[in-house]
Amino acid sequence: MHALPNAPFSRLASGRCIARCGALCIALALHGCATVPRGSADDDAQNDPIEPLNRGVFAFNMALDRAAIKPIAKAYRAVLPVFVRERVRAVIDNLQEPLVFANDVLQGRGEAAAISGRRFLVNTTVGLAGLFDRASEFGLAKQSGDFGQTLYAWGVGDGPYLVLPFFGPSNVRDAVGLSVDMVASPAGHVGSHETRREVGIAVGATDGIDLRSRNIESLDAIEASSLDFYAYLRSIWRQNRLATLRDARAGSPEEELIDPGATTPGPDAAKPERSTPPSR
Repeated sequence: MHALPNAPFSRLASGRCIARCGALCIALALHGCATVPRGSADDDAQNDPIEPLNRGVFAFNMALDRAAIKPIAKAYRAVLPVFVRERVRAVIDNLQEPLVFANDVLQGRGEAAAISGRRFLVNTTVGLAGLFDRASEFGLAKQSGDFGQTLYAWGVGDGPYLVLPFFGPSNVRDAVGLSVDMVASPAGHVGSHETRREVGIAVGATDGIDLRSRNIESLDAIEASSLDFYAYLRSIWRQNRLATLRDARAGSPEEELIDPGATTPGPDAAKPERSTPPSR
């Protein structure tokens, strides 16, 4: 990161973490999907040389989401009040700040790294171990930073589009980056081997379920309005990923996303819920 319909995005790190419970990749892909650089459907298709295989994996991920992930996400949202879910999201986001910081340093993004470092310090202390995002209140906006983005900054090309089982939309470069991020995740380096495994499972599963719960209506609306759900989500992921990659470079104009399988843009209802100020 980006789960569900096109991508249960589970977190498996060196045998320590299981599952980010689908949803994460699509939730991330949808983050800010109403304002991302416009790309053509032809570009998407040309970078998908193994589309039949990808569609098969996509179907598997959707089936898993419908059978397990989405029902669990609905129960999670029904049982826990908004205040508690916001605290869960804040803690998980704070745990990722050291990883964002490290990637921003590797990319040579000094200002972004400084902001991420200060965010972690502020939210871990004043924010009570990350329960509250006080850093955003102080004007320290959440930054992007993952190893796929780092490889991009180093000049590594995308490679073909991939739909990974459980992990969802990706490409060759970002699949490698995801593996590195999983191994380096702070949640996987706490205490004994048993503790690391348990913490990794708990954080990864909660992360995925929380993000899935925030996009239930969004994904339902997208699926109902798109003529080709696979192509639509591929376009959403690709365009949002481009926006994230460009964080390391000069800003670029943003335009409304166009459904490659329809003649009109997706409905406003497809916009995902956000729990933190937009940063990507």
